[in-house]
Amino acid sequence: MTMSIFGRVSIAAGLATAALTVSAAAQAQNLVLYCTVQEEWCRVMVTGFERETGIKVAMTRKSSGEFYAQLKAEASNPRGDVWWGGTGDPHLQAAEEGLTQEYESPMNKELQDWAIRQWNDSKKKTIGVYAGALGYSYNTEFMKKKGGAEPKCWSDLLDARFKDEVQVADPNASGTSYTMLATMVQLMGEDKGFDYLKRMHKNVNQYTKSGAAPAKAASLGESLIGITFQHDAVVMAVQGAPVKIVSPCEGTGYEIGSMSLVKGARNPESAKKWYDWALSKNAQSLGPDAKVSYQVPSNKGAATPPGAPNLAEIKLINYDFAKYGSSAERRRLLSKWDNEVKNLPK
Repeated sequence: MTMSIFGRVSIAAGLATAALTVSAAAQAQNLVLYCTVQEEWCRVMVTGFERETGIKVAMTRKSSGEFYAQLKAEASNPRGDVWWGGTGDPHLQAAEEGLTQEYESPMNKELQDWAIRQWNDSKKKTIGVYAGALGYSYNTEFMKKKGGAEPKCWSDLLDARFKDEVQVADPNASGTSYTMLATMVQLMGEDKGFDYLKRMHKNVNQYTKSGAAPAKAASLGESLIGITFQHDAVVMAVQGAPVKIVSPCEGTGYEIGSMSLVKGARNPESAKKWYDWALSKNAQSLGPDAKVSYQVPSNKGAATPPGAPNLAEIKLINYDFAKYGSSAERRRLLSKWDNEVKNLPK
């Protein structure tokens, strides 16, 4: 029996519809991840999530400042689904500017108080996933050759013998370095804090894009001193590099590494699955497997990696995350740094 042209068209249409449905279902099981920790840690997390959920992840790694700028540029047509990791200040700014969306995870009950404070400060748009203190590290072998007293304080980095020997990131690109900028303002007062940064500028050999890069430079002897979060320097020490990590004597700031869901994301359900999973004890216990994660996890049940800096033993300032994570304050301080510090002659 022959089939009419109308029957063949109907079947073809049905097959096309089915194909589109399958394609849509497959799309719903994808995730675009913006990751702001070390590449190795990003990949360990992606592998763990894909294995547990079956959702395929397309991951890009950049610094906090770079991803904040990317979210702004993509606001009318978001490409990312979830932004995981990186200092909390740009996450708070993105929340304030409506680039990310509210979400209350069932995992909230398992988190440290500081992680929930971040969530409350952002009006439920970002949450803490780890914490870490700011500091610096120096190459002990090169320091012996340099001679003189070993640095113990922020003030020691102004010593003329360290000219062109200090490396730190650009606060426009790096959340780490913005934390340093905001720390100096809070620790010393704005006028004295900027005076300090101007004087230290004479000793800076490079403003990098990556906040962790100065720790690696110090470990390799490419720079004598690298200002970073202390856990980034621990990575180098654990690998056998001749570095010593300093918690500055005057006190120091700290970060709450955060996570946010992108507003208007194409794969919102997959993003929520990542969000919930990334806050779990098991997911937060994966970091040490990458040999680059020495932060304090936000899930109370996840163990702090051996070798991680003990925050209870570090003189931490009362860092005002709400104020220094606000759009107006970040823009003002970064503009002032560009005008008064970055463009100064050596």
